[in-house]
Amino acid sequence: QGFVFWGGREGYQTLLNTDVKRELDHMGSFFKMAAEYKKKIGFTGQLLIEPKPKEPMKHQYDYDAQTVISFLKTYGLDKDYKLNIEPNHTTLAGHGYEHDVVLASKLGMLGSIDSNTGSPDLGWDTDQFPMDIKNTALVMKVVIEQGGLAPGGLNFDCKVRRESIDPKDMF
Repeated sequence: QGFVFWGGREGYQTLLNTDVKRELDHMGSFFKMAAEYKKKIGFTGQLLIEPKPKEPMKHQYDYDAQTVISFLKTYGLDKDYKLNIEPNHTTLAGHGYEHDVVLASKLGMLGSIDSNTGSPDLGWDTDQFPMDIKNTALVMKVVIEQGGLAPGGLNFDCKVRRESIDPKDMF
């Protein structure tokens, strides 16, 4: 059982309209409040943050695993949160498919994996099922070496493709 924070909006388009330190401080305060609330209500699941580059902001504060781990350590949140890695996002950040899974695991921060892939020629998130045997084997090797993903796990972003006009897919 876990709760994934998917930012997707934390970042900026230009430095002309932002104060990076202030925004990071606010984000740190938000995550501290969420961790305190978890304790207050007795939630025993793992809190997770899913790194995601570029979409929709040009410069994301949760760009990749290393960026998120650094943020968590800077704000004293690394005991309360782990990472939910989507390898498709890792490739959007310009890394190899397994990169963020390996990095998060080796630093003790891998909590779960959102097992999606995408089309490398597009440059945005398409949430497709992974079909590359080499990539999936490298990810599963990390999971086995880590001793599993408890209390997290493997999950998929399952949704209707946008191009579907079948009524059963719309509701």
